[in-house]
Amino acid sequence: MTERSSASTQRIGEMHRVATCGDRLRLVIDFPDVAPGEPLVVSATLFVTYRRCADQALGRLRGLYPPESRASFKGGLAHRIFARHLTQGDIGSADFEQACRQEIGAGMNPKLGALGLKPSQLTAVIREVGDLYDRFKALSTEGIRATEVFVEAEPARDVTLRGSIDAVYDDPDGVRLIDWKTGGLYEVEDQLGFYAMLWALDTGKLPARVEAVSIGSGERVTAEPDLGEIQLVANRVGAMVDSMRAAFTAGQDQLERVGGPWCRFCPQLDSCSEGAAAVRVADSG
Repeated sequence: MTERSSASTQRIGEMHRVATCGDRLRLVIDFPDVAPGEPLVVSATLFVTYRRCADQALGRLRGLYPPESRASFKGGLAHRIFARHLTQGDIGSADFEQACRQEIGAGMNPKLGALGLKPSQLTAVIREVGDLYDRFKALSTEGIRATEVFVEAEPARDVTLRGSIDAVYDDPDGVRLIDWKTGGLYEVEDQLGFYAMLWALDTGKLPARVEAVSIGSGERVTAEPDLGEIQLVANRVGAMVDSMRAAFTAGQDQLERVGGPWCRFCPQLDSCSEGAAAVRVADSG
């Protein structure tokens, strides 16, 4: 597998404190003071979206979400199958299609309806998920503590940070957080940083590593966050909260727009010149 490091992330030193909690030390992140406002929930997806395009993140908070896509549906189904494998054991080839249909019926029917897939198209999706499942089974599960771990923290009044971590491993040198991707790995550093910060806020301890792993390609991106990097992410989240609340207070309907690959499925694309230009450039290439 190819491994890249996020060592290029700016290090800002040991901006931290520790507090005694029983007989152990507990990490304390200095989450910045933020402007007061209505309750705000920040997920890893919202933070990553904001880092790419602030206006797209503002649209999400106003209920403008990208349309369901075949790729996202396949990824969601694959993750449900991975979780089923880890909790219930190996899924035999003869039972695989039925297992997929059970998972769809248990929580994905609205997405299936939105896509309007024909039976033959759904069969093709299930086959592709089967290929991903075969690759997933080749991954090591040694040291795995838990899967689909929901983590939440409230570092400031009316500010809730949430994330769902695909897997938590216990390694000899500490905890490793894993995010499994069914597609390629594209600029995942912000998401990994958010998970590391959230874990530190919730548990009071730094994870030893956070990783994104592409099931399809085998590519792996690994970060070993230090306290300075965690503090930097916390500062960025705080700045995002201030930006969003300022927009709501002022009745502002647009923030800075930045074009990129994320524009293709943006629900605001029709009214965004930056996004339209980015899509034209991508199509011409």
